[in-house]
Amino acid sequence: MTTPSAPLDLLYTDTEEELRAAVRALLADRCDAATVLARAESGSPHDPALWHTLAADIGAAGLLVPEKLGGAGAGHREAAVVLEELGRSVAPLPYLTGSVLTVEILLGCDPSAPEVASLLREIAAGRQICVPALPLTQAPGAPLPPPVRDTGGGVLTGSVGSVADATAADVLLVLADTGLHAVPATAARLTPLVPLDLTRPLASVSLESAHGVRLADPATARAAVAGALLSGAGLLASEQLGLAEWCLAETVAHLRTRHQFNRPVGSFQALKHRLARLWLDVAGARAAARAAADALATGAPDAPLTVAVAQAYCSGVAVRAAEECVQLHGGIGMTWEHPAHLYLKRAKADSLALGTAGHHRGLVADFAELPAP
Repeated sequence: MTTPSAPLDLLYTDTEEELRAAVRALLADRCDAATVLARAESGSPHDPALWHTLAADIGAAGLLVPEKLGGAGAGHREAAVVLEELGRSVAPLPYLTGSVLTVEILLGCDPSAPEVASLLREIAAGRQICVPALPLTQAPGAPLPPPVRDTGGGVLTGSVGSVADATAADVLLVLADTGLHAVPATAARLTPLVPLDLTRPLASVSLESAHGVRLADPATARAAVAGALLSGAGLLASEQLGLAEWCLAETVAHLRTRHQFNRPVGSFQALKHRLARLWLDVAGARAAARAAADALATGAPDAPLTVAVAQAYCSGVAVRAAEECVQLHGGIGMTWEHPAHLYLKRAKADSLALGTAGHHRGLVADFAELPAP
């Protein structure tokens, strides 16, 4: 007789709300729209001082790291709350890559190994930023890219394209034919790419006889990466939720104050209907994102299905919310001075990150044993 799984808990705990309040206050003070716009246009969006405050002072970088390794010993639900707030402000910080994907990969290796444990401690303390050298579009359930070649003794040669936040990293996690290796970012040649989303920089990573420290064997490494991609896709839904919530709230606020024909624009019935539909979409996205975070936190056996459903749904909601935000702001929504375009670009980029909505719908069909004709 099998034990039934615990019911999903979609509500936020008091602890999660306190964490949200701390992160939101920090971002409101130091990552407002004008600051993000200026940093995005500068070509160097990453803010090391802001990252240190979030990662070390608030302790967000170590939420998924066990306490014995210097982390908070929290879980995916708490990390999801942080990502909601980062999405709400389109913060140019390497949290998804550096504190979710990387930590999940390292925990999927042997956390008791000295090299892995040391790296986890550095990440949790906010002293190092480590990102996986994987394409941002790499999806869970899809074949991994060809590994980098190990020419012997941990000397790596090869290249990986479209790596997110590589330019902000101190260490890169590289999947080689001999396993997972930690490579100093200074040992790689990083070629910045022109991304659609200016708040999440991309780069091509080239390794030419770069020395790395081996962290895991090939089988363990590939399993760890697969697990991390699943968690990353599930928590990306929370970032998309935060983004959609900001777009909805900002649009409603604008339509309340914008007047035409001596009436608030928001009083027009056609716009009311559009906002009502968007509100329903966002409410559904909140349920899907919270379900994915809770399933990952509890290790639910149906977590892969729940994550696929969340990504299949939240991806489109974020894009629709951002498109409505731009359009319903009228002329100002089309200007560079208004942050709406940053949200649209992040939503579009997120719709490709860690698998498209179409890819995740295919996974849902596979899990339901209803393959496409």
